[in-house]
Amino acid sequence: MQVYADYAATTPVKPEVIDKMTEIYKHHYGNPSSIHSIGRDARKFLDESRRTVAKHLNANPEQVIFTSGATESNNTAIRGMAYKRASEGKHLITTKMEHHAVLHVFEALEKEGFEVTYLDVTKEGIVNLDQLREALREDTTLVSIMLVNNEVGTVQPIFDIEMILQDLNAQLHVDAVQAVGHMPVEFNELAIDALSITAHKFGGPKGVGVLLVKKDTDLTFSQLGGEQETKRRAGTENLAQIVGMAEALKLADDNRDQHNIHLMSLKETFLVQLQERAVPFEVNGSMVDTTGHIVNLYLPFIDVETLLTLLDMANIYVSSGSACTAGSTKPSHVLNAMYGEDDRVYRSVRFSFGSETTEVEVKTIAAELQKIYHRFKED
Repeated sequence: MQVYADYAATTPVKPEVIDKMTEIYKHHYGNPSSIHSIGRDARKFLDESRRTVAKHLNANPEQVIFTSGATESNNTAIRGMAYKRASEGKHLITTKMEHHAVLHVFEALEKEGFEVTYLDVTKEGIVNLDQLREALREDTTLVSIMLVNNEVGTVQPIFDIEMILQDLNAQLHVDAVQAVGHMPVEFNELAIDALSITAHKFGGPKGVGVLLVKKDTDLTFSQLGGEQETKRRAGTENLAQIVGMAEALKLADDNRDQHNIHLMSLKETFLVQLQERAVPFEVNGSMVDTTGHIVNLYLPFIDVETLLTLLDMANIYVSSGSACTAGSTKPSHVLNAMYGEDDRVYRSVRFSFGSETTEVEVKTIAAELQKIYHRFKED
């Protein structure tokens, strides 16, 4: 039996999404920028997808920029806002537990003369709001904080962050990649200037995403070429994947409540199973301010590399953190930010579930962890 429990890394593409994409590949292959009838046919699907994405993120269609994924969206937003307002100030703020698609951008900006403050987080993975207040300056032009952490599932207090930033000069960018399908993402209800998502985290294809940008938020757009996306993102739109993403987003939003009930039930079953089997563990992060699809566990009896190898040999597929850092020998920067140089950063693993995950599968994982525990306990 194979058990996939790495949904935070990527999700299987929904059958309905594949059907929509196949239809585009077969019958609607035109370039949306072409003015002939085949191009206009393609444009119709592009515009419809834009309206669908806007509807399910509570945004306006003109706020939607289609991209190649969250990495491009994050890069475009952070660099774009930092460059555009550099004459007003070059102080930027983010947290120590952001995804590397955010952190590496800020590190690069530091080399270009910007000053960056990296906020601490609590042991539950919550940003230090007092430190945010203290860090804000007259020359602070940008704050970037993720909505849901990709390694521990912690939900950040975005409303509190908004309140702190109100009436200040700083703009706010939010990486909402892990939020879609797990909590409402209401762009126009939030005082956010830019927001990033990617399709493959909620049943869509890889290689396509969205950057939402408020009307009065100026960015310097660096990708030059044609006039696609109202001159904001040059390059022929990947129509089939955009249509697939729109369908995946609709399904994720429409089924969110049912999906969350399923995930919370799986998480409870998983933790209870471990307790009943007397497997020692501690949950990394918050048990309250969290989503249902991520469970990050400290397992004190084994190092993470050995555990991942044994689980893989048992056909159970999980990860120690972000798939984007696979192969790295460094401990998780997220856990390091939460716990410092603690032993648990070398003995923690992320389990992440999806709508296709079954109760039998989470019980199978618990049973295998019990076998591994007794093997290493005896050693």
